[in-house]
Parts: sequence; structure tokens; C-alpha cells
Amino acid sequence: MNVSLKDVAERAGVSIKTVSNVVNNYRHVTPAMRERVQRAIDELGYRPNLTARHLRKGRTGILALAVPELGNPYFAELAGAVIDVAAEHEYTVLLDHTGGRREQEVLVSQGFRARVIDGLILSPIELEPEDLLGRDHDAPLVLLGEREYSLPYDHIAIDNVAAARTAVRHLLDLGRTRIAFLGARTDRVNEPSQLRLRGWRTELTAAGIPAPDSLVAPTGGWDHADGAAAMARLLDSGALPDAVFAYNDLIAIGAMRVLSERGLRVPEDVAVVGFDDITEGRYGTVTLTTISPDKHTIARLAVQSVVERLRGGTTAPEAASARELRADFALVERESTLGRP
Repeated sequence: MNVSLKDVAERAGVSIKTVSNVVNNYRHVTPAMRERVQRAIDELGYRPNLTARHLRKGRTGILALAVPELGNPYFAELAGAVIDVAAEHEYTVLLDHTGGRREQEVLVSQGFRARVIDGLILSPIELEPEDLLGRDHDAPLVLLGEREYSLPYDHIAIDNVAAARTAVRHLLDLGRTRIAFLGARTDRVNEPSQLRLRGWRTELTAAGIPAPDSLVAPTGGWDHADGAAAMARLLDSGALPDAVFAYNDLIAIGAMRVLSERGLRVPEDVAVVGFDDITEGRYGTVTLTTISPDKHTIARLAVQSVVERLRGGTTAPEAASARELRADFALVERESTLGRP
């Protein structure tokens, strides 16, 4: 049988309003009264009706998270972090998969589920700034990812150039001088792979080390197979690197497979650094050195951004200045650069 606030109030011998104040964690409740009400809640097994609570505020209690690939471990881990943080704010998360296609990202961003969700957290790949200029519904939008935008929406990212420079500096400090970059795309200047490529080139140049195009290997995608194919092409071209910095961990893992098949040892012959710090990289035959974005901070900032706009009573982007929020990153050193201890 469902337990109501009235049932709790009767058990505790207090008013329904007092029970409501405790459930909603209002500050002006004495510790003794809070303990008394909490004891009644525990005894009866009362659970707040979050749906009703959100509906009274004109909300659905649902946030949407749209990512390019749910099958990509990075996005899966990020989604888990967003769900955990959203639960702390009593929100449920609806997951959406855009496939990184512009038309699908536009559809999501323009609010085809606007009546279902209170806010949207979107990690776009192909979306262009002009796609959001005509956005006319009031569900707050937060952008994730490393593309650079000049838009009236909060944007949460890490500093890709600085992260790439950190990875390359690690390889240089190990004495590597022919450092390849796997995963470049040349069609978008402010796209994440271009930012990481910029960091690769900047750090090499600062160290007085050549950064030839022959050591840049584009990929058609960002999966294991793409990394394997790019590594094979690079080796077949005769450009033998002594280190590889990959756009992401999946590309790095694919590259390490090809290096092994070609009789090259990691890290003795070729050191490898990835990006994302996915779980898979920690358990391979050779564990992967990687750049680890702070996924939990990204999730926390994203959810807080949406919740703050909702609590402020207005969600129009012009109502508050958009923020460029930075999450931290760290270099995690493992066997693919340091060898076995």
C-alpha cells in the first residue's frame, strides 16, 4: 500500500507541512523534529512521489542526454556519470543516440521531445552554430565536447590543445622524437581532432622537433578498426614513428594491435598514448597511457547548468550570459609508454 505524507504525519504526531519540510530538506527544522519525522519515514517505508513533485512545478523530471555513440565506451561512461549526478537532483535521464549525424543533432537540439524533457545536454559532432540560432523552445540546452562555439548556451569542455601538449611532452620526456598523430580530420578547423592535432604540432615545434605531415594519419572514424587501418597505412608508407599519440583510446588500441602484428614492441619500439581513459585501456596485455578527462566534473557541470536555469525560473539563453566551463584532465601513465615495472 502506498504511504502518504498524511500517514507519516500521523505516525510522527506532527503536521503534514512539517513532514513536507523534512522531505524537501528545508533548513528551518530542528534536529530533534527532523529525527522524529525521519524515524516515521523509515518505519513506514515512505518514498516521495517525484513525478508529482515535478508536475506541481510544471516540469517532467526528465533531462535528455544526446551523444554520438552509446557504444563508444567514453560516452557510455559519461552517460553513467550524468545519470548519477542527475539522480542527486531527483531527475531521470533520457538517453538519445545521434550517430554524430548533423540532421539528427539538429532534430534533437530543436526540441522534437520538448514536451517530454525539462532540459537537454547535447554532445554534438557535426552540428554547426547556425543550426542553433533559430532554436525557439524553452528547454535549457547545454553543449558538451571539444568543438569551439560562440553561442548563447553553456558549453562544457576540456582544453584539448593543452591536453594534447601534455601527452606529447610526456613522450618527448621519454626521449621519443618521431611522434605520429593518429585520428586527424582536415575538414573542420575547430573540431576536436584538429585541436588535438594543433596541440601535437605546437608542442613538437616548441621542442624544436619536426612535425611533418608524413606522421599525421587521418582516420575515417574513431574506432579500433580505424586506428588499426591508420597505423598500417603509416607503417606501409615507410614513416616509422617511435611514438604515437592517438585521438582517442579506441584508435590507440587498434594501433597497438597492428604494431604487435608487425613485430614491433610497445613501448620499446613504439610508445603509445591515447585519450579518454576508458576502462578497456586499463586491462589490455599492455595497459594504455592516456589523457583522462574528468568525466564526473563534466557531468556535474552539465547537470548543474540545466538545473540552475530551471530553478532560476527562466531558460532563455539571453536571460543569463552563456558560460564556457572547463573541466580538468590528467595524464595517466601506464605500460604503453613506461613498460612493465
